[in-house]
Amino acid sequence: MRLLILEDDRQLGDALATGLRQLGHAVDWFADGAQADSAIDTAPYDAVVLDLGLPRTDGMVWLRRWRERGSTVPVLILTAREGVQQRIDGLDAGADDYLIKPFSIAELLARIRVALRHRGSALQPALKHFEGDGLRVDLEARVVERDGDPVHLTPTEFNLLARLLRGAGRIVTHRQLLADVWGTEHVEDTHYLRLYMGQLRAKLERAPSEPRFLRTEIGVGYRFAVE
Repeated sequence: MRLLILEDDRQLGDALATGLRQLGHAVDWFADGAQADSAIDTAPYDAVVLDLGLPRTDGMVWLRRWRERGSTVPVLILTAREGVQQRIDGLDAGADDYLIKPFSIAELLARIRVALRHRGSALQPALKHFEGDGLRVDLEARVVERDGDPVHLTPTEFNLLARLLRGAGRIVTHRQLLADVWGTEHVEDTHYLRLYMGQLRAKLERAPSEPRFLRTEIGVGYRFAVE
């Protein structure tokens, strides 16, 4: 893969670039977004690893600008463990996933591979059918089955499941879910999500306390896991 890293911590940036190159990947490492802008305009990248705390050009500003240009290149943001709001803001701005420092290169590459698969499928119509581990969902026919038996969902439960399934594999933030399912006037009503997610898990998961499909991203949102 050809990767671009925006990381102002020279020790971390050098370690990432060196480790990824040793594994056979082409890497361009920059310490600020201004330097990266000209490179992005002239070179195609498979993925970008972005630290939001950049010195001159804020990482969030850069991310939003790049998405406004129409780029579909997967972007993984780097964040400190305590930076929950940064993760949420980054995902809302168009990032595909995030990594909490410290992390391993193996985890970074795994998340890049997942993001690439999902970005590739995002060029096709959104996922409307799913079948796996006894769960079958057909959004067009509004059919949900568990081990061959029909599952009755309320309209809100179905809409929540549909929103997660259409973005299968990707994190959907609390605000995104609330806006899309309940409306923008409810983006702060996170108790709706906890209630309805609990109801969905009880109906769809074999072990609701250890969900296979409806995964929690603590402090950020949820994702429908297809792997």
